[in-house]
Amino acid sequence: MKKVFLLCISTIFFNCSGQQPKINGVSFVGSPKEITAKTIDPVIEVNANWAAVMPFGFVRNLEAPKVVFNIERQWWGERRDGAKRTIELLNARGIEVMLKPQIWVWQGEFTGNINMNSEEDWTVLEKSYEEFIMLYAQLAKEMKVPIFCIGTELHTFVQMRPKYWSKLIQNIRSVYKGKLTYAENWDQFDKAPFWDQLDYIGIDAYFPVSESQTPTIEELQQGWQKHKGDIIALHNKVKKPVLFTEYGYRSVHYTGKEPWDSGRAHGNVDLKAQENALTALYHEFWQEPWFAGGFLWKWFHNHDEVGGKDNNRFTIQNKPSEKLIKEFYSTHTNEP
Repeated sequence: MKKVFLLCISTIFFNCSGQQPKINGVSFVGSPKEITAKTIDPVIEVNANWAAVMPFGFVRNLEAPKVVFNIERQWWGERRDGAKRTIELLNARGIEVMLKPQIWVWQGEFTGNINMNSEEDWTVLEKSYEEFIMLYAQLAKEMKVPIFCIGTELHTFVQMRPKYWSKLIQNIRSVYKGKLTYAENWDQFDKAPFWDQLDYIGIDAYFPVSESQTPTIEELQQGWQKHKGDIIALHNKVKKPVLFTEYGYRSVHYTGKEPWDSGRAHGNVDLKAQENALTALYHEFWQEPWFAGGFLWKWFHNHDEVGGKDNNRFTIQNKPSEKLIKEFYSTHTNEP
């Protein structure tokens, strides 16, 4: 017993079960202007031990082959310098980082539908995307970031150009020696051809789990069962842990029906629905040994000015779910 006890207290990274501590993360939204150390305090307050830092590149439309990135016209937090400083501030408070560069299509069109009209355009896109992603792979190396996400919700690009992505992963690994994942949408996660080349199966977990206006925790857990079975099947096939690269619910009626819906309509605020949906997700996944954890969507730097009881958006800030997260992340930091 003495040997086991000494072994358990001698390691920071593993608990007695041999499992890594869960990733209790938040998706830290890039700020328009430079932030200070004080903006990290609320992240500490909810007991998060990880944060996703998300610089952005932009494409003009779904057929445009050029990724525009790291330019002055972007928000500070969406550029390399802002991402670097944000990582520094988080690391200074003991928060680990997943660096997750993302693409935004003008007008908010879905990135999964990016598709080129010619082989020439595909070649331009591939070169441009590689320049974008390698800039941040270098930053991940420089900052010793533990996890790097190679893309987000790009299923058409990924499925149509598998050789490109396989080679891109090799190029990233030649520079960056940490863990790799990719964030695929909930309805396409089993179709990415390269999970065996990565360290985590990354899922943006906006699965439909309930048709009810204010679903109960039990109903939501039942709604998870088929999806959970599909996730386990992929895990068993590729033998990689599962990471929810994004998860979350709006505080709105029918939040479990189409959780991916980010429309701007106001009203129908339902704080209890958000709380129940998050609770059900935690009950279903956080105790599973094959589940690595996840990053809550989404967290803003200006904590006192966002969220609140009249807000129907994804953020939990200044809502009852903030207390839920604080308690849950506190008690599940080192669970298997």
